[in-house]
Amino acid sequence: MRNTILYIAISLDGYIADVNGNVDWLAGDGTQPDALGTYPKFIESIDTVILGYATYHQIVTTLSPDKWVYEGKKSYVLTHRTEQATEEIIFTNENLNNLITNLKSEAGKDIWICGGANIANQLINLNLIDRYHISVIPVILGDGIPLFQKNEKEIKLKLIATESYNGITDLVYERRS
Repeated sequence: MRNTILYIAISLDGYIADVNGNVDWLAGDGTQPDALGTYPKFIESIDTVILGYATYHQIVTTLSPDKWVYEGKKSYVLTHRTEQATEEIIFTNENLNNLITNLKSEAGKDIWICGGANIANQLINLNLIDRYHISVIPVILGDGIPLFQKNEKEIKLKLIATESYNGITDLVYERRS
């Protein structure tokens, strides 16, 4: 069965974006500017991307307007908007629990929960995230969009890996049974 992985970066104080939704602070401290980190290996381990419309819109209008950054991956954009799907990008308002449960039962590589916080927290509340891969960026924003919101129940995790590069620390946890 495929795993769902929340692979996301946060500031040291727990924000995934600043108060304006910007992510231009997502960088290391410059001590190892050529360090690739864990992303290249991670992106090869997945074939499906789950993201909300706000994250999708930020990617296509600001971060990478000329090229879809997840080329070769099937991307599901959760939205109530009517948008034209492509071979790789599917716009859906399917129930998130049903979508993830169905995708997990299909053959393939792992599933990336890309963002944003709303999608992540819905899946946290449904206890549908198998692995949390959190990259802690060496910055304190003071305010912004928090990753974690109030959760309905405690979820126990097990630390399975850590890695540091360019001032960034990756923490990887799996859900305990």
